[in-house]
Amino acid sequence: MAEIDDRRRVAAITAYDAVRMPPRAQLQSVVELAAQIADVPMATINIITDVEQHQIVTVGFEAAICRREDSMCAVTVREGAPVALADASTDARYARNPFVTGDLGQVRFYVAHPLVTREGVVVGTLCVFDERPRDLEPSRVAALATLAERVVDVFELRLRSRELALSLMENQAIQAELERSNERLASFAGQVSHDLKTPLTTISLSLSLIREQLQEEGVDADSMSLMDRAINGTVRMADLLDDVLDFARLGGTLKATEVDLDFVLGEVLDDLGPDLVDATLHIDRLPTVLGDRAQLRAVLQNLIANAAKYRSDEGPLEVHIGARHVQRAWRVEVTDNGRGVPPADRNRVFEPLARADNSVEGSGIGLATCRRIVGAHGGRIGIDPGVVEGSRFWFELPD
Repeated sequence: MAEIDDRRRVAAITAYDAVRMPPRAQLQSVVELAAQIADVPMATINIITDVEQHQIVTVGFEAAICRREDSMCAVTVREGAPVALADASTDARYARNPFVTGDLGQVRFYVAHPLVTREGVVVGTLCVFDERPRDLEPSRVAALATLAERVVDVFELRLRSRELALSLMENQAIQAELERSNERLASFAGQVSHDLKTPLTTISLSLSLIREQLQEEGVDADSMSLMDRAINGTVRMADLLDDVLDFARLGGTLKATEVDLDFVLGEVLDDLGPDLVDATLHIDRLPTVLGDRAQLRAVLQNLIANAAKYRSDEGPLEVHIGARHVQRAWRVEVTDNGRGVPPADRNRVFEPLARADNSVEGSGIGLATCRRIVGAHGGRIGIDPGVVEGSRFWFELPD
């Protein structure tokens, strides 16, 4: 059990860096206040390792290191309870200690409070002492206990600050790598798109010329239909390549400015005018947010275009576009009375090339691009499971 306690203590001391680089400047005033409260000439913060006692901050004498077996505070650490003695020479636990007998010191009055970590590990003591016997009021003993807690707070605060700094550095490294990855992805997608679209354009033009020749020669309808399917296939392939390129480029580097989503929505509705000509639109006021204007426009355009594309055959299309404030973020919602998304597909539709309804043409990249953009803005995107007649897509952006 003692070996386990020692291992936990050493681990905690190492985590605090309490011996190698203790926060002396922050702790010096604590020790001085401890000496004033007890009205004694000497006070110290002791850190007890598995083999030594380190006086890391002192008042009234020079700090030193001694063997743990010679330390009075090692007893306090082992017992894990405060000690308050008017005369240590009369206590059997300390009477033969070299700091009491005169070999290393002549301590008489002795008060020590354990330094207990948040995990319950005792790493040392806050200790006040004198070379003559004296008594200390209980209220002052309690005040020293409070100071001992503040000593641990100083160690904890420094530890958390180091962890936070390390986490920040790791996040910055991840962000830098993500930016490099996005640049490589965009470059790769651009090159692949160019390399594929060049021969695809040649094929499309050749097919169009062949179709014209066949039409002049009066070829049968079945052959013309096959030719039309081939030409339409090249068009769909070109559109798919454009979508892949957009997915690679969007959501990478952001040009963040204040974006008036109301104004952006107006542009989107103008672009989608032919698709929404017979739709009923209910539009609430949208907020101004911080983000990349072009990319946020792409999100709105994708969501509203999907509402138009996946309309129900049972009635005219209705689309409600609105926003509300939720938990330090703006949530923008696009609700429609269309075909909806089956519950089993509500997460899958945000994956690249995933489609919940194959009866409507599409690449299956639009929603994946939306998620990529919203994620780059530090937000979230999803589908409201409470809407069963139609669908409600939403995305959140930090306030």
